[in-house]
Formats: sequence, structure tokens, C-alpha cells
Amino acid sequence: MYEAVHAHSDGRSTVARLALTASEYGFDGLVVRNHGDEPASYSPDDIADTYDIDIVPGVEIRAADPSQASGFVGSHRDHQRIVAVHGGTPAINRFAVEQPQVDVLAHPMVGEGDFNHVLAKAAARNAVRIEFNLGGVLRKSGGTRVRRLRELRKLREIVTEYDAPYVVSADPHSHLQLRAPRELRAVGEAVGFDAEAIDDGLAEWARLAERNRDRQSESYVEPGVRRVDDGE
Repeated sequence: MYEAVHAHSDGRSTVARLALTASEYGFDGLVVRNHGDEPASYSPDDIADTYDIDIVPGVEIRAADPSQASGFVGSHRDHQRIVAVHGGTPAINRFAVEQPQVDVLAHPMVGEGDFNHVLAKAAARNAVRIEFNLGGVLRKSGGTRVRRLRELRKLREIVTEYDAPYVVSADPHSHLQLRAPRELRAVGEAVGFDAEAIDDGLAEWARLAERNRDRQSESYVEPGVRRVDDGE
């Protein structure tokens, strides 16, 4: 199971500090998904070796409109393992699910964002994962927390009905905001998920990372087609 985090300077903890805590909580890997204008400085291999946890470089694209988002996706796709789009407006949400080059639509229900059956069908068709961001439930209280729960329940119903792929995250911005998988399962139950569904959403980050490593390898041509060295 993997978690997807924001590290310094987008977050308040270094990648190394997040990796230490994540390894103690039983995670197998971390996706570092800083916003594109707040890159993190770190060595994935060194941190992975030190804490025995996979470190996956990623980015969460923040854009004012689909045209700008498209340019950012193109500039990041070749060198980032995971490319997410920061959702929260109808136009950006729709853009993200219609782009096969996008891996994840992050927190689609925040701000003015919404999610419906049209977007769910597009996400399923283009293999864009929809994020169930549990951060608002974990770190908010009162009416805000109730709204976040209601939004996630609606999202779960639509994603489940149309079999759209999804990921799960607590969206931590520091090591203090990391939560162990068992805690995320408990929050998931309040949304309507069983423990297995939450585990599957955490594991989906790992599957995305592995798929994209394969696609970015020199031997990859397209799904099912590889270059073969004949020894000449």
C-alpha cells in the first residue's frame, strides 16, 4: 500500500521525514505529488535505500483552465512517474478525466467541484483514477467535516456504479498528518467502503507507479509491444 504526500516546500515535512513515518506505519511506498510550482528537492533512490520504502516522483498540476492544464500535463508526463491534476472546478474535472495522459484526478469535490455519471464514464474509459481524499474528514470538524463526508459518499456511489478506477489518500502535508492504513479503513467505513476497498485504493498508487515505470522504460513501444535487443 502506498500513500501520496505533499513534501517541503509544498508541505511542512521533508520527503525523508515522511518516508520514515510511512515506513513505521506499514506503507510500502510514497508518491511525492507536490504541486508543480512547489517542487521538492530529494533523491528518491537514497531515501528508498535508507528507509526501505519505494519513493515515486510525481506531480499534482494546478491550473487556471484546461488550456493551461494541457500544457502542464505535456511538460510533466515524460519525467514524472505519476501525473495528477488538482481538481475542484467543473472545467478542470472534465479536462482531467478526458485525458489518458492523466493518472489521477485529485480531490474532485473541493471548492466548486462536483462529479457526475458523465465524468465517471470518461474516467473509466480513459483509466483516470478518481481520488477519495480523506483529509477533510480527518482534519476538519463540525459542519465542514459533515459536508466532506456527504461529498465522499456521493462520489463513492457514482464511482462504484460506473466502475471508475480510484485511489485513496489522506493527502498529508506533513508526517504528523500521515495515518496508518487501519485508520484510513475506519474513515472509509464512514463513507461506505469496506476495508478491502480502502486497501485497494491505497494499492492502486503502487500499480500506477509500476505501470508507468514500464511505459517509461526504453524497451516500451505501446501496450503489448516492446523493443527487443537481438544482440547485434
